[in-house]
Amino acid sequence: MSDWVSFDRWSECPRLERPGFVFEVSNEAGQSLFTGCTVPLQLPLDWTSPPVRFRLVAAPAPRHSAPMPTPSDRR
Repeated sequence: MSDWVSFDRWSECPRLERPGFVFEVSNEAGQSLFTGCTVPLQLPLDWTSPPVRFRLVAAPAPRHSAPMPTPSDRR
């Protein structure tokens, strides 16, 4: 993980991007969002305050779904 950066510098996120990492964006209310670099950032509708900081964090491991069931024999 990297140090927190003021959200005023979000426009610089393209040069901070790294493979296997995402950005954690945080607001004053303690809510967090994990996202790629998109300028301008689309905030969730339930956020109660604007973003104040962000940092680069390791991307979560992908979750795999259960295997697909075998097709049933249709005759």
